[in-house]
Amino acid sequence: MPLHVLVLGGTTEARRLAESLDATDGVRVTSSLAGRVARPVLPPGGIRVGGFGGAEGMAEWLRVHHVDAVIDATHPFAGTISFNAASAAAAVHVPLLALRRPGWVPAEGDRWHITDSLAGAAELLPELGSRVFLTTGRMGLAAFAALESLWFLMRSVDAPEAPHPARMEVLLDRGPFSLESERELIRLHRIDVLVTKDSGGEATAPKLTAAREAGIPVVVVARPPVPPGVPVAGTPEEALVLLRDLTLLRDLTSL
Repeated sequence: MPLHVLVLGGTTEARRLAESLDATDGVRVTSSLAGRVARPVLPPGGIRVGGFGGAEGMAEWLRVHHVDAVIDATHPFAGTISFNAASAAAAVHVPLLALRRPGWVPAEGDRWHITDSLAGAAELLPELGSRVFLTTGRMGLAAFAALESLWFLMRSVDAPEAPHPARMEVLLDRGPFSLESERELIRLHRIDVLVTKDSGGEATAPKLTAAREAGIPVVVVARPPVPPGVPVAGTPEEALVLLRDLTLLRDLTSL
């Protein structure tokens, strides 16, 4: 029987990891997607969409589908499923590791204001600017809904739902974004403050450079921690090495 690896996905890194696993002899990969994006780019291998029903539901799924290892390659801010995965994997004694792209690091000239939540970001905004480029995704917009004196440009893959700020223009787009396009967007919309989550990666990092060049402040929401005791890889390649060390996959020299 091939070794069954469940990848909790939805990120570019998860897709790359699934591609490598799918091409490995003796391995069967299933990618689990939350289903929040209308038209996701699907990885190779098996696909499941939707929630598990909490940690207990995930543990049951791992048992029924004879999963040999779990890789949590979800978005750095998908905190709930990460802790559910840790509980589920422990309950059924299945190895678990996390794949997290490294976070962003401020460069000389950056005017970063770091906070631990969207609510904290909303509290900072009135003192920083009046025309906000909001790049935190369509979830959690309620945190900014009361800021009636501010204007927002909100960018996300799918259209947002209420509640959200009353004075808001929506830009539907998917990265990667070029530095030139980010510069033009800031100029065209007269943006004077940027709000982002520390999702890391290169696909959306040019906005930080554009903000630095424009001299505007950036409110950065810090990412939540990985559950205690879970090994963390920074790249799909590192994840494969960890996976080989943690499971019977160490016998598969092609990894």
